[in-house]
Formats: sequence, structure tokens, C-alpha cells
Amino acid sequence: MKKIIIVTGASSGIGKATALQLIKEGHTVYGAARRVAKMEDLVSAGGKAVAMDVTNHEQVHAQISKIIEAEGRIDVLVNNAGYAVYGPVEEINYEQAKRQFDVNLFGLAEVTKAVLPTMRNQQSGTIINISSVGGKIYTPLGAWYHATKHALEGWSDCLRLEVKQFGIDVVVIEPGAIKTEFDQAMDHQFGEISGPYGALKKTMERVMANAYKPGNYSEPSVIADTISKAIKSKNPKTRYAAGKMAKQTLMGRRWLSDKGFDKMIMRMIRNFEK
Repeated sequence: MKKIIIVTGASSGIGKATALQLIKEGHTVYGAARRVAKMEDLVSAGGKAVAMDVTNHEQVHAQISKIIEAEGRIDVLVNNAGYAVYGPVEEINYEQAKRQFDVNLFGLAEVTKAVLPTMRNQQSGTIINISSVGGKIYTPLGAWYHATKHALEGWSDCLRLEVKQFGIDVVVIEPGAIKTEFDQAMDHQFGEISGPYGALKKTMERVMANAYKPGNYSEPSVIADTISKAIKSKNPKTRYAAGKMAKQTLMGRRWLSDKGFDKMIMRMIRNFEK
């Protein structure tokens, strides 16, 4: 059945792969992103591109209203827009931390709020939130990014309970290591490789670089396939983990104690110091 779908963060990576796949499957897809010029291939494939900065709430509501006016309904929202701030908690400033939450959580929430009245009125809809295995685990220097994804997990659970009565499903996708522009978009560089966190920064830069070497990640199409599966399901799961090391990592977190998981993470990191 043809659906009206909005995908945020559709100018690259998971968002673009998802939009292109859903267009190919015959759906009407609106790709939303700040960089409209980066969505020309999406338009060429038969999709529609709209300018949307999720932190600009007036723009969010205006663009969603235009889509509703044009289509009369919204069946699926894929909340994919996001990025990562990396660095020591002691060194990340308030503006960096606030923007991390503004994009990854508050912006996502505003897009969701903009579509909910329509979904409620039609008594159907699916909201798919792109979280991360980072919403269940943690790593050094990733406190603010992990905080947004941990928050998104809990926020999604509460939303699911609230909107189920209106026939709306809420699904969380937890990607593992995926090759996207994520590594390029990270607001890290960890600052100066010096000071009390210098050695840890240097090691974590090597860890990040290794994570994006061929063979250590999955292609964005893996997540696009998972999202497509959730959309097609009459009774979708509340969570789907997919991509390189996603299920294994989550299993490790589930069965290890906090201190046990701490040791596992730091052991992996120390291997890069040798």
C-alpha cells in the first residue's frame, strides 16, 4: 500500500538511503534536510525535497503543514536527523551540549508534534526514531551524544504508550557501525590533543578512525532495509537493532554488570594504545 512518508536528515547516509529505497518501493517520500541541493538524486528518483532545519520550529511546522495540505495525510515519519559532539565532559561547552540536544532530541520532538494531530485524526501512523546502540551503551568522550540517545530511548517508550490508543506505532531503530557522513559530521576533533585528557583523546581518535575502515561497518542500506521492514509490518517491533556489531554489543550490555561493561570497553580501547 502506497504511503505518505517524511524522512528527516535525508541529504546523506541513512536518511538518503532510506528515502531512495522507499521511493523505489512506490511510496510518496518527502526528504527533509537543511541541504536541499544534496537531495537532487532523491528528486530525480521521484521523491520530493523540502528545506528543514529541525531546530527551526517555525519552519518545521510550516513545512509539515504544506505536506499535509498537499497530501491530506501522513502515514510514516522517520526521525533520522542527528549528529554527534565528542570530547571530555569537562571541556564541552554549554552551547555545544545544548545544540546536541536541540538537534537530536528537541528538534526530533518538534517534528513529531507537528505530525501527531494528523495521525491522531486518521487513527493510524508510524513514527520511527533513529537511535543507536549508543542509546544503550556508553564510551569515553561521548557523554553528550550518548545522553541524547539514551534520552531518545526513554522518550520513545513514553510516546508509544501515549499514542497507541490512536492507532499510532512508535518504533526505535538502533544502528550499529554504519558508514555514513557521521564521522565527518562529528563535532569533535577532541580539541587540543593535550592536557589531562590528551592520551585518551589520541586513543579515541584512533578508535574512531578504525571504526570507519572497510570491513568494520555496514552500509546504510542495512538500516534502510530494516526501516522498510518496520513500515511493512502490521505489528512492528518496538525496537530493531541492525548493522555491524549492533546485536552483539547490546547483548554484551544486557548481560554484563556496569563495572563489567566498563572493563570490556576500556580493554578494547587499551588495545589501540599498544
